[in-house]
Amino acid sequence: MAFKWKSVFDVAAIKSDFEVAGLNPNFIPQIWKHVLKNPDCRWDDIPSLPSAAYHLLDSKFKPSTSTVHAAIDSSDLVTTKLLIKLQNGEFVEAVIMRYDTRLGKYDGKPRLGGPRSTLCVSSQVGCKMGCNFCATGSMGFKSNLTSGEILEQLVHASRISAIRNVVFMGMGEPLNNYSAVVDAIRAMTAFPFQLSPKKITLSTVGIIHGINKLQKDMPNLNLAVSLHAPVQEIRCQIMPAARAFPLERLMNALREYQTNSQQKILIEYIMLDAVNDEEQHAHQLGKLLQTLQSVVNLIPFNPIGSLSCYSTSDDHKVVKFQKILRGTYNIRTTIRKQMGQDISGACGQLVIKKPDILTDIEDLRQIRDLDD
Repeated sequence: MAFKWKSVFDVAAIKSDFEVAGLNPNFIPQIWKHVLKNPDCRWDDIPSLPSAAYHLLDSKFKPSTSTVHAAIDSSDLVTTKLLIKLQNGEFVEAVIMRYDTRLGKYDGKPRLGGPRSTLCVSSQVGCKMGCNFCATGSMGFKSNLTSGEILEQLVHASRISAIRNVVFMGMGEPLNNYSAVVDAIRAMTAFPFQLSPKKITLSTVGIIHGINKLQKDMPNLNLAVSLHAPVQEIRCQIMPAARAFPLERLMNALREYQTNSQQKILIEYIMLDAVNDEEQHAHQLGKLLQTLQSVVNLIPFNPIGSLSCYSTSDDHKVVKFQKILRGTYNIRTTIRKQMGQDISGACGQLVIKKPDILTDIEDLRQIRDLDD
């Protein structure tokens, strides 16, 4: 078996090895800071480390175990998709989305802010959830990423654009790789990355035990739930994994999460023509969410070529769906702006087919009201 280097950003590995070697783990953020500024550094370039630390780093760790195999910009230069090659030869994708928060209005008033960049990261190679509207699901599950491989996506992206927000909406189900994802998030919110927990969103299909644990471990994290249907029968039809997580139990878990976190929950809802986009579905969804403080994000379906058996809902159906949720149930409802569709960087399009072709990750498009 070939020797496998460890990523210096692999939180559990470097902390464990430092402790075994009797080294102070407080040196780790200093090492990370140096690597962020000097991606091609040698370990002995880092000043003021104990001699044992240099030996440990030389023998077990690399500044990066992954490389950017390709980067493709969308035609409007707003989205950049990164195809990242791992040391085991597998590939994952990450997507950088640039937007200006001053565009449009919020609550009838001009938005504050300015240019922002959001990074959509992957947590697994492939995915075992099998959602049949998502290209990533067609890959099946291959492997979990280490916390280092997750953080390296942020490191690579930060050399292209200053990242303000991170969303775990790429390849994989984050709560099925719980320890590595939580380690990565904790590192992102600490020195030298220093992202606010409120700027990080984790999206899940609804792994109930993971949601319950997450609230205790990461209380300030934003939670998004890929609901996609207002009744269990339709959920199971389009999301086979939903059979293990009955809708009633999931809603109970979300209410408990919200009671403890006092945060709104983002409900993601993909619009599939003649499947879940009729007026009756809007009313069913409104009633389901009445006891939850939530924001619903309606997601126009992104075609995935021959893999797809679904069609995109007409714009007027999406707008009508939004108006029912807003007008009848007073639920804030947004329609996701498409970003990166021309480079297969949009929601549900991420799938690795060949190592020389960039095809996709689950994307995030900027959440904006269609009528803004």
